[in-house]
Amino acid sequence: MITPFDYFEHRRACKQKQLQRSTHIANLPPEYHAPVSSSDRHILNKSVEELVQDVDKEVIKPIDILRSYGKLAIRAHAKTNCLTEVMINPGAEKWMENINLKGPLAGIPVSLKDTITVGGFDTSVAYSRYTGKPYPRDGTMVRILKDAGAIPYVKTNCPITLLSFESANDLWGRTTNPHNINYSPGGSTGGESALLAYGGGRIGVGSDVAGSVRVPAHFAGIYALRCSTGRWPKIGTNTSMAGQEGVPSIFSPMTRTLPDLVYFTKSIVGMKPWEYDHTVHPIPWRAEVYDATKEQKKLRIGVMETD
Repeated sequence: MITPFDYFEHRRACKQKQLQRSTHIANLPPEYHAPVSSSDRHILNKSVEELVQDVDKEVIKPIDILRSYGKLAIRAHAKTNCLTEVMINPGAEKWMENINLKGPLAGIPVSLKDTITVGGFDTSVAYSRYTGKPYPRDGTMVRILKDAGAIPYVKTNCPITLLSFESANDLWGRTTNPHNINYSPGGSTGGESALLAYGGGRIGVGSDVAGSVRVPAHFAGIYALRCSTGRWPKIGTNTSMAGQEGVPSIFSPMTRTLPDLVYFTKSIVGMKPWEYDHTVHPIPWRAEVYDATKEQKKLRIGVMETD
């Protein structure tokens, strides 16, 4: 039985987190509230691989990439209510001081599903009981991203329990589809699909058990890959289904374009994630297999009718 006191505590936690989010956005440096400039559009139109090359050549500064996508992320949130934790400042701008400028994702902002743990921030998974309890350290996925040179900058909305093809909850509210706000962006990684489809990010990380990145990608018109179990990490997350190993959840990439999906997936595998997470199989990126598959005119698809 839920007592009135439990309800009032729940409502208070919801109000506090939404106020914290709006305060973080309002207090961002002026650059994030400025109009989108021609230099921003120059950055926004480049692929992840091109941006990494420009950072390596010192043609573009990581702070400029962060601010360009930060602007769009704030605008995406204003339209779709897609963000939960805004980690730009403090957070991303400070982490940038020590990034790996030679990494495969050097200077690239990466958005994260709210379930992914980041040191110093809550991982509420839309539960009010998990608010006000920031994690003391980064989870596995975030450590890999930072070691690769990437910059986590926002976390995105999901449904409570993670078992829904929409992204709505009391704690953060309802996320809508940027193409039509009367529609859902999918779930359970719907905040990611809304953010990426709007243009507020180029690459993000979700998790998938039974469609949690695939359905949002379909609903919002972006790209996602549900990685095979053991290919990408799975440790370093908060979940509503602890111990559920029948169909294991796994971190999976979400991107705006297909070339970015390939590059992002390859970059994480190239970081040897099995050295961070014992559940990952020690299999490197096999370029010859990828190239041979691309050249095939017909693909064979298997359908398992029963298990």
